Formats: sequence, C-alpha cells, structure tokens
Amino acid sequence: MKIALVTAIAAFALDDDLAPLRDALARAGASVAIVAWDDPTVSWGRFDVAVLRSPWDYTQRPVEFLAWCERVGTQTRLLNPLPVVRWNTDKHYLADLGAAGVPVVESFFLDPGNDPSTFPDYAEFVVKPAIGAGSRDTQRYGRAERAAAEAHARRLLDEKRSVLVQPYLDQVDAAGESALIFFDGVFSHAIRKGPLLSRGEGPTQALFATEDIVAREPGTAEFDVAHQALEAIPFGRLAYARVDLLPSPDGPRLLELELTEPSLFFAHAAGSADRFAAVLLSK
Repeated sequence: MKIALVTAIAAFALDDDLAPLRDALARAGASVAIVAWDDPTVSWGRFDVAVLRSPWDYTQRPVEFLAWCERVGTQTRLLNPLPVVRWNTDKHYLADLGAAGVPVVESFFLDPGNDPSTFPDYAEFVVKPAIGAGSRDTQRYGRAERAAAEAHARRLLDEKRSVLVQPYLDQVDAAGESALIFFDGVFSHAIRKGPLLSRGEGPTQALFATEDIVAREPGTAEFDVAHQALEAIPFGRLAYARVDLLPSPDGPRLLELELTEPSLFFAHAAGSADRFAAVLLSK
C-alpha cells in the first residue's frame, strides 16, 4: 500500500509524529511518503491513501484547504474524509455536539455582522476564531479586560472570521487539559497538557503554541465523556480521533473533538504509532 502522510510546507520540521508513523508504516510493509498539501507538484493519484497529519496552516486559508480536500478525495482515499473535515474544521460543530447531549464547554458564537459586545458576562473567558488551531489568535481575558476582548473579536469579525467565546475553566491551571486518542474507535493512549493561556499574554504568533506534555491515565468520567463525544460524531467510526477535555466543577467538559489534524503524541505511548499504522493498513 502507498500512503501519503500529509503535512504543510510550513510544518515539515515541526510535526514530531511524522517520523515515528512513517517508520511504523514501513515496518508493516507500506510504501510511505511525507508530502505537503500545498505542494503543487505532488501527484496524489499515485497514493492509495492520503492521511491528514499536520496541514496546520489551513486555518489561514480554509477555503483553499477544503477545495484541496475535495479535489484530492477524487484521486485517492482521504483520511479523515472530506465531510468530516468540512464539519470539524469549524468549531460550530460544538453546538451540534452540545445539542446531542455531550457535555461541552459553554460556547458562544459570533458571526460576521454580529455585535462583538453581545457575548456573555464571564469573570474569565477565552476569545478564539471558530476556524483555528494551535492556540493561534486565541487569548484569555478577565472581566476588566472586556474592551480589549471585544476589540479582539471585532478584528476577527472584520476579517470575515467567526468567533468563539468560552468561559475560562480555571481548574485547568492545576489539573491541566486531557487529550484521549482513539484509533478506529478504540482507545490508544492519553496525555496531559499543561495550561496554555496566561492572562495578559497575547495570542501566539507561531504556527502553534508550545505545549507541556506528559503521559497520563484518564479517569472513568473522562472516558465517559470521550465515548459520548465519539458516539455523537455524525460520520460513524473514524480512523483517528482526539478528544480534548477540561476539568470543571461539574466534571470533565469537551473542549474540542479533533478529527482533522491532531497531534497524536506517539512519543508518550510505546507502540501507539504501530497501532495507528495497523489501522491505516486495514482501511
């Protein structure tokens, strides 16, 4: 089987998952190439499967990226497929999951043309683009900083970008964020991220914010929420999924359901790259 691991020109040297996954696939007998979605010289039809791994700059040109996914999906098998990517790259999907009963972090959306002053009065909160990744253009605010937060939201809206405002759950400062990783619907491993957003710190200017990562074992409540989220995906079982959870006084809450280009943190779980390789070769 010929497999393309899809990154971006800007992310070639940044994705720590690429080498271990390439090696695991090669051990399993696959022919593997690491290629960039925005490289116009790639002949996608020569691959049996194209696996989205780190096209992390898509947030800056989402229309172009979705058009690429649609085009490539006619030439080879895209994982995860276009309908999943189209739904998951816009955080409005959180409203769908909340409506399905998944305990998501409270989410208030502003769309272009909306008044940026209309979001709820939170003591602490986060402003982020609805199409975004890696904490880029994301910032934490307190109530006294609301004017700055509204200006942040207005800038994004003026750029014709939708905005997501969520309360800041300060339990993350001590407990961190959990990410549970599933291959073909089966739990593989989990990691803990330290808190990323500090008060008074502007949005990262890099492709993604630096993260403090350690392996961890999720609790029963986290598994319950993760499975609720996976069962609510309107596309059935997927080759890969990462469920990002935050602690709250009412139990774990879904922050994001990463189905497009999540880091999978192979370095923190022995055998995880081989498990994913086996799933890809079975597709």
